[in-house]
Amino acid sequence: MAWILIILLILLGGLIAPFGDLLGTKIGKARFSILKLRPKRTATIITIITGGVISSTSIGLLTLFSEEFRQRLFVDIPLLEKTLDESKKALIPLQEEREKLEKKIVQKEKELNLLKSDINEFRQGNVVIKRGQSLFIAEINSNKNLNIKLELAKINKSANKYVQKIVIPSKKEPANILLWRPSDISEIESRIEKEGNWILVIKSSANVLKGDDHVFVFPELLENKFIVQKGGVITSTILKSSDICNISRIVDESGLSRSTVYKILRKLEDNNLIEAFQSESDKRESIVSLKV
Repeated sequence: MAWILIILLILLGGLIAPFGDLLGTKIGKARFSILKLRPKRTATIITIITGGVISSTSIGLLTLFSEEFRQRLFVDIPLLEKTLDESKKALIPLQEEREKLEKKIVQKEKELNLLKSDINEFRQGNVVIKRGQSLFIAEINSNKNLNIKLELAKINKSANKYVQKIVIPSKKEPANILLWRPSDISEIESRIEKEGNWILVIKSSANVLKGDDHVFVFPELLENKFIVQKGGVITSTILKSSDICNISRIVDESGLSRSTVYKILRKLEDNNLIEAFQSESDKRESIVSLKV
Protein backbone atom coordinates (compact mmCIF):
# COMPACT_ATOMS: atom_id res chain seq x y z
CA MET A 1 0.00 0.00 0.00
CA ALA A 2 2.82 2.38 0.86
CA TRP A 3 4.59 1.85 -2.47
CA ILE A 4 1.35 2.38 -4.41
CA LEU A 5 0.75 5.64 -2.50
CA ILE A 6 4.29 6.89 -3.21
CA ILE A 7 3.95 6.10 -6.97
CA LEU A 8 0.56 7.84 -7.01
CA LEU A 9 2.02 10.96 -5.39
CA ILE A 10 4.89 11.04 -7.90
CA LEU A 11 2.48 10.75 -10.84
CA LEU A 12 0.17 13.35 -9.37
CA GLY A 13 3.02 15.78 -8.80
CA GLY A 14 4.30 15.13 -12.33
CA LEU A 15 0.85 15.94 -13.78
CA ILE A 16 0.14 19.03 -11.68
CA ALA A 17 3.57 20.64 -12.07
CA PRO A 18 3.49 20.90 -15.93
CA PHE A 19 -0.10 22.11 -15.70
CA GLY A 20 0.92 24.89 -13.32
CA ASP A 21 3.88 25.82 -15.49
CA LEU A 22 1.66 25.85 -18.60
CA LEU A 23 -0.97 27.90 -16.82
CA GLY A 24 1.63 30.41 -15.68
CA THR A 25 3.00 30.71 -19.25
CA LYS A 26 -0.49 31.22 -20.72
CA ILE A 27 -1.30 33.88 -18.14
CA GLY A 28 1.99 35.62 -18.85
CA LYS A 29 1.34 35.67 -22.61
CA ALA A 30 -2.26 36.79 -22.11
CA ARG A 31 -0.93 39.56 -19.91
CA PHE A 32 -3.46 38.58 -17.24
CA SER A 33 -3.06 40.47 -13.94
CA ILE A 34 -4.04 39.68 -10.36
CA LEU A 35 -4.32 42.47 -7.78
CA LYS A 36 -2.96 44.89 -10.38
CA LEU A 37 0.37 43.05 -10.51
CA ARG A 38 2.47 42.78 -13.63
CA PRO A 39 1.72 39.72 -15.80
CA LYS A 40 5.17 38.27 -15.10
CA ARG A 41 4.66 38.49 -11.32
CA THR A 42 1.13 37.09 -11.73
CA ALA A 43 2.56 34.06 -13.57
CA THR A 44 5.06 33.58 -10.72
CA ILE A 45 2.28 33.62 -8.13
CA ILE A 46 0.30 31.04 -10.16
CA THR A 47 3.37 28.77 -10.20
CA ILE A 48 3.81 29.16 -6.44
CA ILE A 49 0.13 28.33 -5.87
CA THR A 50 0.54 25.24 -8.05
CA GLY A 51 3.45 24.09 -5.89
CA GLY A 52 1.33 24.63 -2.80
CA VAL A 53 -1.48 22.56 -4.33
CA ILE A 54 0.99 19.71 -4.97
CA SER A 55 2.23 19.79 -1.36
CA SER A 56 -1.28 20.04 0.09
CA THR A 57 -2.53 17.19 -2.10
CA SER A 58 0.41 15.01 -1.07
CA ILE A 59 -0.17 15.63 2.66
CA GLY A 60 -3.92 15.13 2.25
CA LEU A 61 -3.49 11.79 0.49
CA LEU A 62 -0.93 10.61 3.04
CA THR A 63 -3.23 11.59 5.90
CA LEU A 64 -6.21 9.90 4.25
CA PHE A 65 -4.62 6.60 3.28
CA SER A 66 -1.65 6.14 5.70
CA GLU A 67 -2.41 5.31 9.33
CA GLU A 68 1.29 5.48 10.21
CA PHE A 69 1.52 9.02 8.78
CA ARG A 70 -1.52 10.08 10.84
CA GLN A 71 0.10 8.55 13.94
CA ARG A 72 3.33 10.46 13.29
CA LEU A 73 1.60 13.74 12.45
CA PHE A 74 -1.11 13.94 15.11
CA VAL A 75 0.29 11.83 17.98
CA ASP A 76 4.07 11.43 17.87
CA ILE A 77 4.98 15.02 16.93
CA PRO A 78 2.79 16.66 19.65
CA LEU A 79 4.15 14.14 22.14
CA LEU A 80 7.72 15.00 21.18
CA GLU A 81 6.97 18.71 21.51
CA LYS A 82 5.48 18.15 24.97
CA THR A 83 8.49 16.07 26.01
CA LEU A 84 10.82 18.78 24.71
CA ASP A 85 8.98 21.46 26.72
CA GLU A 86 9.16 19.34 29.88
CA SER A 87 12.87 18.75 29.31
CA LYS A 88 13.45 22.51 28.95
CA LYS A 89 11.56 23.16 32.21
CA ALA A 90 13.58 20.46 33.97
CA LEU A 91 16.79 22.08 32.77
CA ILE A 92 15.96 25.45 34.39
CA PRO A 93 16.74 24.41 38.01
CA LEU A 94 19.82 22.55 36.78
CA GLN A 95 21.05 25.69 35.04
CA GLU A 96 20.42 27.73 38.21
CA GLU A 97 22.33 25.14 40.26
CA ARG A 98 25.16 25.26 37.74
CA GLU A 99 25.35 29.06 38.04
CA LYS A 100 25.49 28.76 41.83
CA LEU A 101 28.26 26.16 41.61
CA GLU A 102 30.20 28.34 39.17
CA LYS A 103 29.95 31.27 41.60
CA LYS A 104 31.17 29.02 44.43
CA ILE A 105 34.07 27.85 42.28
CA VAL A 106 35.03 31.46 41.53
CA GLN A 107 34.84 32.28 45.26
CA LYS A 108 36.95 29.25 46.20
CA GLU A 109 39.50 30.16 43.54
CA LYS A 110 39.77 33.62 45.09
CA GLU A 111 40.25 32.07 48.53
CA LEU A 112 42.85 29.68 47.11
CA ASN A 113 44.76 32.55 45.51
CA LEU A 114 44.61 34.42 48.82
CA LEU A 115 46.00 31.39 50.65
CA LYS A 116 48.78 31.05 48.08
CA SER A 117 49.61 34.70 48.59
CA ASP A 118 49.67 34.19 52.37
CA ILE A 119 51.99 31.19 51.99
CA ASN A 120 54.39 33.23 49.86
CA GLU A 121 54.33 36.00 52.44
CA PHE A 122 55.06 33.53 55.25
CA ARG A 123 57.98 32.10 53.28
CA GLN A 124 59.38 35.56 52.75
CA GLY A 125 59.07 36.25 56.45
CA ASN A 126 57.25 39.59 55.98
CA VAL A 127 54.11 38.77 57.99
CA VAL A 128 54.09 40.52 61.38
CA ILE A 129 50.45 39.79 62.27
CA LYS A 130 48.61 36.58 61.39
CA ARG A 131 44.94 36.26 60.48
CA GLY A 132 42.84 35.75 63.64
CA GLN A 133 45.68 36.86 65.94
CA SER A 134 44.62 38.67 69.13
CA LEU A 135 46.01 42.21 69.00
CA PHE A 136 44.60 43.90 72.10
CA ILE A 137 42.57 42.89 75.16
CA ALA A 138 40.60 45.36 77.26
CA GLU A 139 38.28 45.05 80.25
CA ILE A 140 35.04 47.05 80.23
CA ASN A 141 32.96 47.57 83.38
CA SER A 142 29.53 48.52 82.12
CA ASN A 143 27.21 50.63 84.28
CA LYS A 144 24.67 53.43 83.92
CA ASN A 145 27.32 56.16 84.08
CA LEU A 146 29.56 54.62 81.39
CA ASN A 147 29.92 56.55 78.13
CA ILE A 148 30.23 53.58 75.78
CA LYS A 149 31.39 55.55 72.72
CA LEU A 150 34.07 57.36 74.74
CA GLU A 151 35.25 54.08 76.31
CA LEU A 152 35.53 52.38 72.91
CA ALA A 153 37.41 55.40 71.54
CA LYS A 154 39.96 55.10 74.37
CA ILE A 155 40.39 51.36 73.74
CA ASN A 156 40.78 51.96 70.00
CA LYS A 157 43.43 54.63 70.64
CA SER A 158 45.45 52.31 72.89
CA ALA A 159 45.10 49.42 70.45
CA ASN A 160 46.21 51.64 67.55
CA LYS A 161 49.29 52.70 69.46
CA TYR A 162 50.22 49.10 70.26
CA VAL A 163 49.62 47.72 66.75
CA GLN A 164 51.45 50.63 65.13
CA LYS A 165 54.64 49.66 66.97
CA ILE A 166 54.38 46.19 65.41
CA VAL A 167 53.41 47.12 61.86
CA ILE A 168 55.08 50.51 61.38
CA PRO A 169 57.78 50.71 64.07
CA SER A 170 59.64 53.48 62.23
CA LYS A 171 56.64 55.85 62.32
CA LYS A 172 56.67 57.95 65.47
CA GLU A 173 53.58 60.13 65.02
CA PRO A 174 50.26 58.42 65.96
CA ALA A 175 48.30 56.91 63.06
CA ASN A 176 44.80 55.46 62.92
CA ILE A 177 45.63 52.14 61.24
CA LEU A 178 42.89 49.92 62.72
CA LEU A 179 39.87 49.55 60.45
CA TRP A 180 36.56 48.38 61.96
CA ARG A 181 33.30 47.45 60.34
CA PRO A 182 30.56 49.87 61.54
CA SER A 183 28.23 46.92 62.14
CA ASP A 184 30.76 45.39 64.57
CA ILE A 185 30.97 48.62 66.57
CA SER A 186 27.17 48.89 66.70
CA GLU A 187 26.90 45.32 67.94
CA ILE A 188 29.47 45.96 70.71
CA GLU A 189 27.63 49.09 71.84
CA SER A 190 24.27 47.29 71.99
CA ARG A 191 25.72 44.40 74.05
CA ILE A 192 27.69 46.59 76.47
CA GLU A 193 24.52 48.54 77.27
CA LYS A 194 23.68 45.61 79.56
CA GLU A 195 25.42 46.17 82.88
CA GLY A 196 28.22 43.79 83.67
CA ASN A 197 31.90 43.09 83.26
CA TRP A 198 33.14 42.44 79.71
CA ILE A 199 36.37 41.45 77.99
CA LEU A 200 36.90 42.95 74.52
CA VAL A 201 39.41 41.10 72.33
CA ILE A 202 40.48 42.85 69.11
CA LYS A 203 41.61 40.39 66.43
CA SER A 204 43.14 40.72 62.98
CA SER A 205 40.91 39.89 59.99
CA ALA A 206 43.84 39.15 57.68
CA ASN A 207 47.59 38.66 57.59
CA VAL A 208 49.46 41.94 57.90
CA LEU A 209 52.84 42.69 56.37
CA LYS A 210 55.41 44.91 57.94
CA GLY A 211 54.88 48.45 56.65
CA ASP A 212 51.16 48.08 55.82
CA ASP A 213 49.13 51.25 56.33
CA HIS A 214 45.96 49.56 57.60
CA VAL A 215 44.98 46.55 59.69
CA PHE A 216 41.46 45.19 59.31
CA VAL A 217 40.14 43.99 62.67
CA PHE A 218 37.07 42.39 64.20
CA PRO A 219 35.99 42.23 67.86
CA GLU A 220 35.25 39.32 70.16
CA LEU A 221 33.23 40.38 73.19
CA LEU A 222 33.19 37.95 76.11
CA GLU A 223 31.42 38.16 79.45
CA ASN A 224 34.06 38.39 82.16
CA LYS A 225 33.16 35.74 84.71
CA PHE A 226 34.99 33.21 86.86
CA ILE A 227 35.44 29.83 85.23
CA VAL A 228 37.91 28.46 87.72
CA GLN A 229 39.77 30.17 90.55
CA LYS A 230 43.51 30.06 91.02
CA GLY A 231 44.50 26.80 92.66
CA GLY A 232 41.11 25.23 91.96
CA VAL A 233 40.85 21.58 90.92
CA ILE A 234 39.77 21.15 87.31
CA THR A 235 39.67 17.35 87.39
CA SER A 236 41.06 14.56 89.49
CA THR A 237 41.89 10.87 89.26
CA ILE A 238 42.54 8.75 92.32
CA LEU A 239 45.43 6.27 92.09
CA LYS A 240 46.15 3.66 94.71
CA SER A 241 49.72 2.59 95.40
CA SER A 242 49.06 -0.68 93.64
CA ASP A 243 47.41 0.96 90.62
CA ILE A 244 49.09 0.98 87.26
CA CYS A 245 47.26 2.74 84.44
CA ASN A 246 48.04 4.06 80.99
CA ILE A 247 47.77 7.56 79.62
CA SER A 248 44.64 6.77 77.57
CA ARG A 249 42.71 5.81 80.71
CA ILE A 250 43.64 9.08 82.43
CA VAL A 251 42.60 11.07 79.34
CA ASP A 252 39.24 9.25 79.15
CA GLU A 253 38.43 9.67 82.84
CA SER A 254 39.61 13.27 83.18
CA GLY A 255 38.16 14.63 79.93
CA LEU A 256 41.36 16.63 79.36
CA SER A 257 43.39 16.65 76.17
CA ARG A 258 46.33 14.26 75.87
CA SER A 259 48.82 17.15 75.71
CA THR A 260 47.43 18.64 78.95
CA VAL A 261 47.61 15.27 80.70
CA TYR A 262 51.24 14.86 79.60
CA LYS A 263 52.13 18.29 81.06
CA ILE A 264 50.48 17.47 84.41
CA LEU A 265 52.12 14.04 84.62
CA ARG A 266 55.51 15.53 83.78
CA LYS A 267 55.20 17.93 86.74
CA LEU A 268 54.15 15.08 89.05
CA GLU A 269 57.09 13.02 87.82
CA ASP A 270 59.45 15.95 88.40
CA ASN A 271 58.16 16.11 92.00
CA ASN A 272 58.90 12.37 92.35
CA LEU A 273 55.22 11.54 92.95
CA ILE A 274 54.67 9.17 90.02
CA GLU A 275 56.72 7.02 87.69
CA ALA A 276 56.04 6.82 83.95
CA PHE A 277 57.52 4.27 81.56
CA GLN A 278 56.83 2.98 78.05
CA SER A 279 54.39 0.11 77.58
CA GLU A 280 55.96 -3.12 76.30
CA SER A 281 52.80 -4.17 74.43
CA ASP A 282 52.21 -0.79 72.78
CA LYS A 283 55.23 1.42 72.16
CA ARG A 284 52.94 4.43 71.60
CA GLU A 285 51.47 4.16 75.11
CA SER A 286 52.94 5.16 78.48
CA ILE A 287 52.25 3.46 81.80
CA VAL A 288 51.89 5.50 85.01
CA SER A 289 52.34 4.16 88.55
CA LEU A 290 52.19 5.92 91.90
CA LYS A 291 55.42 6.06 93.92
CA VAL A 292 55.24 5.09 97.58
